[in-house]
Amino acid sequence: MADEQERQYSPTEDAVMGALEQVIDPELGIDLVNLGLIYDVQVDEEGHCIITMTLTTMGCPLGDFLNEAITKAATSVDGVNDCKINLVWEPAWGIDRMSRFAKIALGLHG
Repeated sequence: MADEQERQYSPTEDAVMGALEQVIDPELGIDLVNLGLIYDVQVDEEGHCIITMTLTTMGCPLGDFLNEAITKAATSVDGVNDCKINLVWEPAWGIDRMSRFAKIALGLHG
């Protein structure tokens, strides 16, 4: 995970992360980036985007809504032609991955 955090994103990858901040988890009402669910974004020279992410629990279905919203957000960025979602369960998600904003919004002041 440390290598992923230290990786420098390209301007296009940064723009995809910004677009993903508009995708709101329907159950929690917070965007996927601030929830810490987006682990990595990669966009190659051909405009193929791979978003590595997780969900809050294994039983939480990604569902058509989130899949479509993530794909729509990613492909709205100039230079991104298509998007693949790489759903992973390691490392496991926990509230420690949430931003301060998300913790405050959900009433978790720890």
